Amino acid sequence: MTASLGTNQLRTLTTVMDATALGDHRAGSPADLLVSDVFCWLRRGEGLLGYGEIANYSGTGGERFATAEQWWKSLLADALVVDSINSPGTGPMAFGSFAFSKTSAHRSILVVPAVVVGFSAGTVWITQLTVDGTSPTVESAHAALCAFLAVDHELLELPAEGTTAAAASRGTLTTGALTEEQWKESVTAGVHAIEGGGLDKVVLARDVVATFEEPVHRVSILQRLVQLYGECWTYGVRGLVGATPEILIKVDGTTAQARVLAGTLDREDEPEGSVDFATTVLGGSTKQRQEHDFAVRSLVRQLAPFATDLSFPPEPFILELPNVWHLASDVTAVLADTDGHLPTSLSLVEALHPTAAVCGTPREDAGKLILELEKMDRGPYAGPVGWLDGAGNGEWGIALRGAVLESPKTVRLYAGAGIVEASDPSAELAETWAKFRPMLQALGLRT
Repeated sequence: MTASLGTNQLRTLTTVMDATALGDHRAGSPADLLVSDVFCWLRRGEGLLGYGEIANYSGTGGERFATAEQWWKSLLADALVVDSINSPGTGPMAFGSFAFSKTSAHRSILVVPAVVVGFSAGTVWITQLTVDGTSPTVESAHAALCAFLAVDHELLELPAEGTTAAAASRGTLTTGALTEEQWKESVTAGVHAIEGGGLDKVVLARDVVATFEEPVHRVSILQRLVQLYGECWTYGVRGLVGATPEILIKVDGTTAQARVLAGTLDREDEPEGSVDFATTVLGGSTKQRQEHDFAVRSLVRQLAPFATDLSFPPEPFILELPNVWHLASDVTAVLADTDGHLPTSLSLVEALHPTAAVCGTPREDAGKLILELEKMDRGPYAGPVGWLDGAGNGEWGIALRGAVLESPKTVRLYAGAGIVEASDPSAELAETWAKFRPMLQALGLRT
């Protein structure tokens, strides 16, 4: 574990945002305030944007969640907090990204930003956080935000409908750890392992690498994802960017929610009357329903020890996204109070990750097979990404439909598919291309 922190205590001030204090910088929507290095968590015009870094944790291994939470609690222990709003995401908060596997060399992180702007239910707020001994004020918070925005004054304009975000930066795609044929062989091996008994489902991922002639503009990627995938949670934590449709856990006071996705249908060649078509093909598919049922039952089983009440619908619904249809189920839990304490969002992340939707079931067996068949380190792909605050609230998605900006001109994209006994390798390969589509569109490589 490594940690960076100033020598003084954490101090935060949260107040309603005064858009007029931003001068030339607009604040009508979150998209107005996207800049190159912003920490991002946005959906339907609501969420959080973070600027700068004043403290951070990083670590690897099986204890990465526990050590991150220990670091966060130590930072909060003597914090001075002024918060006139007292809502989830106000006051002390941090953005985070965690590696999928405990064996990964990729470092999991929590980062405390210098300034946060939040959007929720028509309210816009600003939080300034310091560890240098200074006490934030309303004036200093707005001045700090303006300073971060001024550095990125020449923002890339959002591309018009029908154009690509990175059209000026031509790129090429190459295979990653496995070629398409090698990956299909891995899918076949996964099916054989399931047929052998003891394993119900395994999720196998693959990677492709995009290389560009000119540097990639991170802000244009986020802008494009917000524009095209507003129903998803657009995330940006350092080099990790994407738009996930799946929430691992959201904690708001005594309530926790999760969205489980498993079962996918590509929309690229959808016929007329597509809603009925998706309902028939997904809802009527034994393979797709089995895959979804495994994922829901797995999450409910892991969440149950932390809840006094759990509810989820008997039938999944069809989630419509621009690239695919999904079978989806929303799970809601009333959190159990243990000795006067509710579980925090990060403690629930540790208990739930990895779900059957991104690993398989049984979890341990599926995880071992993933390491054997994928031939790559997933890094942060399919790991938890999101934020937490000082009250235990937080929103953590699963880092899907995303990519890692490995260098100014190189981006590694990831996508996976749930493998069950009835899986067909060619169909599963096609599913990964459907799931690559959001990032390919954001990079201007495919419309």
